[in-house]
Amino acid sequence: MATGISQCDRVEEGRRTDPLEWWKALEDSVRDAASLCRLLDLSSSTFGCAETSGNAGSQPEFGVLVPRHYVARIEPGNPDDPLLLQVLPREAERAPRPGFTTDPVGESDTPRESGLLQKYPGRALILTTGRCGVHCRFCFRRHFRGKEITPEGWESLFRHLAADGSIREVILSGGDPLMLGDDQLAQIARRLAEISHLRRLRIHTRLPIVIPQRVTEDLLAWLREGKLAPVVAIHVNHPAEIDRGVAAALRRLVDGGVPVLSQSVLLRGINDRVEVLAELFERLVDLRVVPYYLHQLDRVAGAAHFEAPECEGAKLVELLRARLPGYAVPRYVRETAGAPGKCVLA
Repeated sequence: MATGISQCDRVEEGRRTDPLEWWKALEDSVRDAASLCRLLDLSSSTFGCAETSGNAGSQPEFGVLVPRHYVARIEPGNPDDPLLLQVLPREAERAPRPGFTTDPVGESDTPRESGLLQKYPGRALILTTGRCGVHCRFCFRRHFRGKEITPEGWESLFRHLAADGSIREVILSGGDPLMLGDDQLAQIARRLAEISHLRRLRIHTRLPIVIPQRVTEDLLAWLREGKLAPVVAIHVNHPAEIDRGVAAALRRLVDGGVPVLSQSVLLRGINDRVEVLAELFERLVDLRVVPYYLHQLDRVAGAAHFEAPECEGAKLVELLRARLPGYAVPRYVRETAGAPGKCVLA
């Protein structure tokens, strides 16, 4: 635990740290349920549940992966900690539920080996990698971890994007695109900037939340020095995920001139109370992060126990609008396979 705190302090103080410190933190992550439970002094009953569950309902590579910086924010001895519930496998993952599938947003018809998804007009999404910095148990791509794009694959992507003048924005997703090194990401950004009709580059990531050391000087440099307008969309679900190190990392992005948006998933038993969501969104606004989307859970197999009814989500948004300024309330949305955009629920 002490290691995570000291890393947090170094990020907060703004010192120029080793650009590979984030990678070292990732390598030191907790990678099995038994170790996670022991670190958090969880009871034998919780330990047994996690051990039995294992990789239930997922690909074998979708096991436990939790950076120690994130573990340091979990309350020891509390099996209901809202951060723990996001990353610890549970027996409920084994229970089949009608309507929950391995492909909840209809991506299986797209040739994933290309890395390219074109769901919405004017935008192209690239699945840069199947790797993540944390394995969230509700991940809608938990059954598809993806492949690394080869150099030849990247060249094919650049040619495709250059040939389609309707595309104005490229979204780097995954996995988590910030699992790639800054040298590679800078090269990708430079190649995209050579395509005249592209205007914006959006990065969807959870790494600044789980490993805030990932916001390096090199990352800031390639984001702000390119021709394309950068946007970073972070994934954060609970105010307890924002400690001093995370707050400092987000400030570094915003101070560097990078617009930062937030996306959250409505999760039963984790953030499905107005007090929790209000604290999260106010904290984000204080850090100059714009609350963008509150997602209804994608109905992925193994995650049914996280689902809150849409009527409850709509009521929560109504209560949030009554207590927060309008700019602090995200749109409550659901992704529907084949739809031309997100469906706004409230």
